[in-house]
Amino acid sequence: MILSESLGLVAGAFVTCSLIPQLIRVFKLKSAREISMLFTTLLLLGLFLWLAYGILLGLAPVIIWNAIGALFAATLLYAKLRYGR
Repeated sequence: MILSESLGLVAGAFVTCSLIPQLIRVFKLKSAREISMLFTTLLLLGLFLWLAYGILLGLAPVIIWNAIGALFAATLLYAKLRYGR
């Protein structure tokens, strides 16, 4: 595996996994009032655009981690809609 691809996989893992503590907190407390709807929506849009970019260029680390990140961000958006009040 090329060093740059390995770096991309590790960097993507850190960035994507940074959403996990927030997801755990929201579902544990059943509260998402402190989560910004605009932030979550823009994050999800950005992740979809990065995913499209990765697909167009065939960049596995970009595809993998942005697909997982989009799933996490969509889950956070769901939590915001369900528990945001």
